[in-house]
Amino acid sequence: MSKTMLLLGTILAVATGDAGAQEVRDFHNIVAPSGADPWVLRHDDGWYYVTHTTGRNVVLRRSKTISGLGGAESRVVWEPTPGTPFSRDVWAPEVHHLRGRWYIYVAADDGENANHRMVVLENPAADPFDGAFLLNGKIADPASDRWAIDGSVLRMGAGESERLYFVWSGWEGDRNVDQRIYIAPMGDPLTISGPRVELSRPTFPWETAAGPPTINEGPQPLIRDGRVFLVYSAAGSWSDSYCLGMLALKAGADPLDPAAWMKTGKPVFASGDGVVAPGHCSFTKSPDGMQDWIVYHAAKRPGSGWSRSIRAQPFGWDAEGLPDFGVPKSPDRPIPLPSGEPGRLRFEAEAARLEGPARAVGDDGSGGSKVVGLTGPEARVTFDVGVEKAGTYVGAVRYRTDPAAADDRIDQRLLVNGRPAGTIAYADSGGGRWSVAFARLPLHAGPNRVSFAPGHGRAEIDSLDVILDPPGAVVPPPETQDAR
Repeated sequence: MSKTMLLLGTILAVATGDAGAQEVRDFHNIVAPSGADPWVLRHDDGWYYVTHTTGRNVVLRRSKTISGLGGAESRVVWEPTPGTPFSRDVWAPEVHHLRGRWYIYVAADDGENANHRMVVLENPAADPFDGAFLLNGKIADPASDRWAIDGSVLRMGAGESERLYFVWSGWEGDRNVDQRIYIAPMGDPLTISGPRVELSRPTFPWETAAGPPTINEGPQPLIRDGRVFLVYSAAGSWSDSYCLGMLALKAGADPLDPAAWMKTGKPVFASGDGVVAPGHCSFTKSPDGMQDWIVYHAAKRPGSGWSRSIRAQPFGWDAEGLPDFGVPKSPDRPIPLPSGEPGRLRFEAEAARLEGPARAVGDDGSGGSKVVGLTGPEARVTFDVGVEKAGTYVGAVRYRTDPAAADDRIDQRLLVNGRPAGTIAYADSGGGRWSVAFARLPLHAGPNRVSFAPGHGRAEIDSLDVILDPPGAVVPPPETQDAR
């Protein structure tokens, strides 16, 4: 995104009468308002491919930005056949590009948790949004076919000498006593070719918290300058004690040798700065490849258990070459965008055109106010958004829901240039905290009117960000009348 385009977008927005438009290069780091077990793969085609747990199917998403993951284009790539062994409790899918093909590794069962196993889907198409992901079957050590979830692939070496290893969380036997981290060699992306080896079990107090059962799960490979790490989740995922631990492989050692892995004696990423129970992460690079980012889920508020949102933030490396994740970033304060991402226009809701009972009131919003009263047929909040090029843009809405309505359906209708543009859903924001929801906005070159109208329930609006990076999709001609 050029500075000229960013400046022109700002000029267009101001010229259409919205004094609240600002050019910004930061964001509030909730990248999905509800979800768990995020996996992000930055492919060499320039897309970030994204999956996370839905519980019922596998949805593949793609985005050009990390900060806009929640507004990614999406498609359902696998819908299990009802009544089959892998048709229920579909957890933690991961998409990998291995040896010229696309694979998705995902846990599923038949409705009985004890029957959870890892399965693999395969797609030979060059573009994972083309072709079909077909179920190849279970991926397991035949000699120790036990409960298994959270499978990932550790890649070591390159080219013809590349070696693949499957890492996952599983039970030692047939009872849910604890979850351990296992590794096994892979003969190819579809097959485990040797016995499983235990790398870690919960032993430290921070790993056994909230048990039984005690938990080591979600192992994620992280490699830099030849050093190999496995970052995993520990403690009960339903508890405020959930956190990340780490295993480090000795230089040049065999990853199948348990003695070659060293476990940290304390969490490497844990609750802090108002963020509770960060866990189950993945790692990616900024669009320009200059920064490392961790994408993870965290509880929406203390005691919320499996009610979680997905966050993202950068991390660094210490003098010994170990990852330094710091503390979780509070979504109450914006952080810089990933390097190489386009800028965005920020519109404060109190500076928008307000109709009907919609009104601005002072609060702790980003501009010192928020908009309430989006109820009744005449209520509207309308932003005047100007962009240089027509296309489908990602809009990020900072919102807050009523704590008493945590389980209610809450959404608002979107109108773009007088045409219905779908709805925007507002998940529980976390006990009165601010969160971020996403929408895809079909905008024309030049001025546009983006309106929010009442739907179900109530939500307060703080601001609208429009990411200035459209894919160039054609949008319909403008309408002259509002679809009230």
